[in-house]
Amino acid sequence: MSRKFNNVVVSIQAHPDDSEAWNAGTLKLLKEKGYHIIIATMTAGGMGGIGSNEAKTIEIRLEEAAKAAAVLDAEYYCFEGRDGYLFDTAEMRRRVTSVLRQVNAGIVMTHLPMDYHPDHRVACNIVEAATIVASLPNVPVKEKALEVTPLLYHTAPIALTDPIGAPIAPPHFFVDVSSVMDTKREMLQHHHSQKELMKVMHKMDNFFEVVYQGNKDYGAMVGVEYAEVFWQHLGGGFQRDPQVQEDLKEFVKFLK
Repeated sequence: MSRKFNNVVVSIQAHPDDSEAWNAGTLKLLKEKGYHIIIATMTAGGMGGIGSNEAKTIEIRLEEAAKAAAVLDAEYYCFEGRDGYLFDTAEMRRRVTSVLRQVNAGIVMTHLPMDYHPDHRVACNIVEAATIVASLPNVPVKEKALEVTPLLYHTAPIALTDPIGAPIAPPHFFVDVSSVMDTKREMLQHHHSQKELMKVMHKMDNFFEVVYQGNKDYGAMVGVEYAEVFWQHLGGGFQRDPQVQEDLKEFVKFLK
């Protein structure tokens, strides 16, 4: 397949630790294929702290996020929305478009539009809207328009259900991340603050192990040890080239 899209993948999720939890293995595989990796969060996760106020939690989580991104030699950006109070605004859309242009994005990854978390759903709306105009010259940002609209992919958390627990459409494809789970673990382990949070919020003894078990459950669906799942955004305004699927073809699996 000819290279239409830049080999720069930008993972934009709502909170620090989201990319590490949902698609870090795939980011590692793409890095090994020559991609430059960008990890960004819409918020700094200021509500996600136990025993610290919002300002201190933000300081802690930004440091954790930067350390996790560094495992992939990735750049890290935060768009400075407020955790738990993320809104889809023109300013947030412009900030995302600006970064997509600055880094010459070819692939963008974000949450599902029907994700369980309200911040995730808002992040998805912002990222979709910002990506679809990234190649248009009249967008009110200073950066030069991209030559082609980036491809958009959606990630998923542990359960394949919508906000009220109903099953959602099966993933378009799975990525076998068994060979890079050590990297995923290394990245996620930098988010120390979230272990205590999940003990309080969800009574999870070890949130990280729950994530890994989710990857194991996905893997069992396609006959591999660990997998991450994706949907490609195939609606109007986006091209349908299966770039990630082609670049990772030896790792891509489909439901029978």
